[in-house]
Amino acid sequence: MGLRLILAHGFYEPALDKIQHFSNTVNFFTHQLHFPYPLANALLATGFEALGVVALVLGLGVRFVSIPLMVIMVVAINSVLWAHGFSCAANGYQIALYYFFMLFALMAFGAGKYSLDESFFKKLFSAK
Repeated sequence: MGLRLILAHGFYEPALDKIQHFSNTVNFFTHQLHFPYPLANALLATGFEALGVVALVLGLGVRFVSIPLMVIMVVAINSVLWAHGFSCAANGYQIALYYFFMLFALMAFGAGKYSLDESFFKKLFSAK
């Protein structure tokens, strides 16, 4: 649960910023990152970050939502953060890399004991 809440907190502000300033997000994807289909990519990144916050807090669909969030981390590292080096003090990729590995752990091992995923699986597979 701790890992999920740390990640949810980490994705909350960036997701909220992308939602509140969506036109700036599209412009960033267009003019600075030169991504193809910047509107679609901005929608996907914003949507999965926002969905990820909710899913991580509730512990619902964590294995599934971890995959696109890991992709977002890889894209962020490769397109923005790598040039600044490792250190987060220099806006490097350190935090994004930590998030990637935390998301990988959630994808591999699940949401944990205190999650809706766990509750659903217990009810689904419990002997009656």
